[in-house]
Amino acid sequence: MMSSNENKFPAQELQLIDQADDLKISPLRADGVSFGTPTWIWSVVVDGNLYVRAYNGKSSSWYRSAVQMQIGRIHAAGKVTDVTFETVSRNLDAAIDQAYAAKYTGSPYLAPMLSERTKQATIRILPDRAE
Repeated sequence: MMSSNENKFPAQELQLIDQADDLKISPLRADGVSFGTPTWIWSVVVDGNLYVRAYNGKSSSWYRSAVQMQIGRIHAAGKVTDVTFETVSRNLDAAIDQAYAAKYTGSPYLAPMLSERTKQATIRILPDRAE
């Protein structure tokens, strides 16, 4: 049974995305045809899943589009991948906080990424296997 892993990125691909640290997110626009301008964003991996947070919280335009449309693309590690977006339960906050702190330690932008505002705007990114 592969049901728990079928929507996850392959481990090697996930590692490349994490190490490249160049993820740009591009949710589908409300027109259902075009994709938003790729926006560079921090990403972390927790338990084999890829997560991002919106620096400006739920008011972020890419976040609102990702939640509304639930599909889009990411540009990372030299590859463009069609993806789906899903909001996550708050019980993952501590683990995601730890991943951000470990990956981005020393950055002046770390504290805002651990704020309540950004925690409320956490998205899990899953590869679209229907490609």
